[in-house]
Amino acid sequence: MTLSLDIYQTAAVAVFVYALGSFVKKKVSFFEKYCIPASVIGGILFALLTLGLNLTNVMTITTDTTLQNIFMTLFFTSVGYTASLKLLKKGGVQVVVFLMVATLLIVLQNVVGVSLASLLGLDPLMGLCVGSVPLVGGHGTSGAFGPMLENTFGVAGASTVSIAVATFGLIIGGIVGGPVARRRIRKHNLTAEESAEQSDYTEGNSANPHSPEEFMKAFFILFVAAGIGSVISTLIQKTGITFPSYIGAMLAAALLRNISDSTGKLTVVEDIVSLLGNACLTLYLAMALMSLRLWELANLALPMLVILAAQTALIILFSYFLVFRIMGRNYEAAVMSSATCGFGMGATPNAIANMQAITNVYGAAPRAFFVVPLVGSLFVDFVNSGILTLFINIFS
Repeated sequence: MTLSLDIYQTAAVAVFVYALGSFVKKKVSFFEKYCIPASVIGGILFALLTLGLNLTNVMTITTDTTLQNIFMTLFFTSVGYTASLKLLKKGGVQVVVFLMVATLLIVLQNVVGVSLASLLGLDPLMGLCVGSVPLVGGHGTSGAFGPMLENTFGVAGASTVSIAVATFGLIIGGIVGGPVARRRIRKHNLTAEESAEQSDYTEGNSANPHSPEEFMKAFFILFVAAGIGSVISTLIQKTGITFPSYIGAMLAAALLRNISDSTGKLTVVEDIVSLLGNACLTLYLAMALMSLRLWELANLALPMLVILAAQTALIILFSYFLVFRIMGRNYEAAVMSSATCGFGMGATPNAIANMQAITNVYGAAPRAFFVVPLVGSLFVDFVNSGILTLFINIFS
């Protein structure tokens, strides 16, 4: 029996999944203690339910992912509206440093993947399918590189393995990020810094109650940027280069934000835009985890599981020791270490969800929320594609 949820039913269940995750998080101290996002908790519980129904041949549940893609685009559009050049000048060094850290992570993931694949008697290129293709790249990069490795280079099962590992990473990235940051925060007694720098990264927000008209404008400008962004994405795709679909929307929002900063003709109420973006992130993540086909992980052979265990250890050690130290050994650095677990094993929305879970407990980290989305959702895809191309040419 197959139960197919339409677009509205999928959205309704996503809200239920988030509510379930919030309820469980409040009742189970482990989740609250280690700052596991509610969407991740509820989404995994739903995925386990569908796994049980599938394995017992009772029912297969399918979801409509239309709104999932829309929510993802709107979330990244809200991120684009934070990309003020005026603020980028203040945080530019941190962006560059974090990008260098992310680049090192990509190289290490592929070195681990290729090395262990070779030791276990597999095609070295299969190691990329358990490396940065699905981990830093996520399902999008897996969908692009998996078929290419399979059809062009003859790596049997590359597409299936890449998608399955991306699924695994999405789960693990949402689970390990909170504990990594919490350990650093408690060990060093770190606190959110109420400084001039913090106000710099949150300028444009108002403590005054907002009018309904301001909420409407904020809602409208998300769709305006997304609409312009779809044209930009189409033009990018015509170049033959593979990029995430939301890049155009982010660029359009960033352009509109800087027009607003320089002319004052467009009002961007940043805290409302951020609120709407967070709501979209919550529903996107719930839907993404709801639609996981966990039974596909059962098809991973033992060598793949060995490599995944090594990759999980790598991301924990890399985030805990290296990211924290390089990014400043402070509270913001701890939050960024949590984010690295998110996009290093899953996707940038995972990174944002991890940071939200931490900051909801320990306080704001505005610099982290500025740096991570820029690197994780904009620059890292360029870098990852280039490094993967280099590895493919070396080992093909």
